[in-house]
Amino acid sequence: MSIQSNLQNIKSTLPVHVTLVAVSKTKPVPDLMEAYNAGQRIFGENKIQEMADKWEQLPKDIEWHMIGHVQTNKVKYMAPFVSLIHGVDSLKLLEEINKQALKNNRIIDCLLQIYIAEEESKFGLDEEELAVLLATPTFKELKNIQIVGLMGMATFTNNQNQIQKEFKHLKSIFDNHKNLKTENCNLQSLSMGMSGDYQLAIACGSTMVRIGSSIFGGR
Repeated sequence: MSIQSNLQNIKSTLPVHVTLVAVSKTKPVPDLMEAYNAGQRIFGENKIQEMADKWEQLPKDIEWHMIGHVQTNKVKYMAPFVSLIHGVDSLKLLEEINKQALKNNRIIDCLLQIYIAEEESKFGLDEEELAVLLATPTFKELKNIQIVGLMGMATFTNNQNQIQKEFKHLKSIFDNHKNLKTENCNLQSLSMGMSGDYQLAIACGSTMVRIGSSIFGGR
């Protein structure tokens, strides 16, 4: 199967309101160009340096999403061009993104990462930490970021009931906070679901899915 036909197959299963992020980490530029030529414009990378290298080489109408864990000292390398940062899990990181966005005269969109999995390795805020963050005066002063939604990753398991429970939990957190609209916070996107579980995620309310191996093949 070609990248183009993989993309077309996946897109044919996605509802209109769901955004597809093609996870292109570790994939070479020609693979991304094949997806680009098939109409894909949103790509997700998990390493800032690799994303910056690809940004330099590829067409400028691509939206780059940073989907990996972000180290504060690397934010400056993507601040000129990144469209959406998925895994934001601290006020400290938001302050750095705000600082670098200001330097580039931009407002950078972010998703707050919520911890929903039953695994120690996953990053994220719990519901209480989310509420505290959104109510913090320092947060409200950040003018160069925009919180546009939440994201979360389910436990890596074959237990569909557990995954569904975690997705529904994230959807309920999203629903609890989506009416909170401030100058720098307006929750519209709910990013959950990857190659293995995106259909379940969509059924639970996801509006953005991150799909890599089903488009580009295995790593």
